[in-house]
Amino acid sequence: MRPILLQAHERSLTKIRYNREGDLLFSSGKDKIPCVWYSINGERLGTYNGHNGTVWTIDVNWDTTAFVSASADSTVRVWDVQTGRERNSYTLEAPARCCAFSYDGNSILYTNDDVMGKSCEMYLADIRMRPAEGPSVRINISQLGHRKVTSVLWGTLDQFIITGHDNGELVQWDIKTQEDVRKEKPHAAQIMDLQTNRDLTFFISSSKDCTAKLFDVETLDYLKTYTTDRPVNSAAMSPIKDHVVLGGGQEAIEVTQSAATTGKFEARFFHLIFEEEFARVKGHFGPINTLAFHPDGKSYASGGEDGFVRIHHFDNDYLDYDF
Repeated sequence: MRPILLQAHERSLTKIRYNREGDLLFSSGKDKIPCVWYSINGERLGTYNGHNGTVWTIDVNWDTTAFVSASADSTVRVWDVQTGRERNSYTLEAPARCCAFSYDGNSILYTNDDVMGKSCEMYLADIRMRPAEGPSVRINISQLGHRKVTSVLWGTLDQFIITGHDNGELVQWDIKTQEDVRKEKPHAAQIMDLQTNRDLTFFISSSKDCTAKLFDVETLDYLKTYTTDRPVNSAAMSPIKDHVVLGGGQEAIEVTQSAATTGKFEARFFHLIFEEEFARVKGHFGPINTLAFHPDGKSYASGGEDGFVRIHHFDNDYLDYDF
């Protein structure tokens, strides 16, 4: 299983995302320039230039025509995937943290951090409208008694939103009433990442409390736990097998005090149902910050604190193997 190494980011990776067909891989990092790559051979297609700060989150719509990025420069920008031109720009009063396309690709959801005396807020905007018209929905999350949002997901058929918070809380929001309809606190520390499975029925949350947990999207019912001995920064579910891959490692600030072997920077594979770990993949020189499975399930990609994206194509032994 030889990896393809993608090196274009000068600083650590924050998010990687495949498009729906899986032929393109999008990546963002703390160096303010998101990139797009051919996933088959790791060739870089281009960059999206315009941000002036860390790009925390990216997303691409279902037909790969639009690409959204949320940045610490307090803007959320929508780009034309093919040309790299900026289509819309939404300016916030505080650094933007999360962004996500709705299932139909017409709306974006984005949030900002609660810094400099500003509240953490969540916005919904229709990208067919002019940005000057403002967001169609604006929810003040801090006023409703919740902590900072660190990750977001659209629910089934865009009827609700799920947010993960820095105190380990999960909240489900009804878009029409703009209220929090369900609340759970499954984690003891910050939720780092939320990812759904292929048919959007389950999602997996990864947290600094060294666990990843599986939930039902509609009801937030807790289903499974995958436990490690280090913070989990990202977790992804295989689209073809009952497998979960977890990535993490120590806090970046503590890495300088340890060797690469003790930092435990492997990607770990767990069985979705039995919760047992069955494989590890080494490679990164720092914590893994973000993971994504290829839509065909035959490869996965990981982005690390070391600034590399590694695309691993599975051997036939893995694809033929049944538990």
